[in-house]
Amino acid sequence: MSDYQEFLSERDKIDFLIQKGFKIERITENLSGAFVLFKHTENKRSATLHVKTANARKYFSNLLLQN
Repeated sequence: MSDYQEFLSERDKIDFLIQKGFKIERITENLSGAFVLFKHTENKRSATLHVKTANARKYFSNLLLQN
């Protein structure tokens, strides 16, 4: 998979979680990317997404700044 295709996949996963009512709770970055913890606003479910591409990390950072 090309880097751009991987970015599109990660962006779609982030957008899907946001649309389902999840908010970014915590971000842990390391050399293999970023682990983004999402928490649902109503029922407190959580989901963790491993974001590997630099463009996807910029994308969720931009979402954080907008909210």
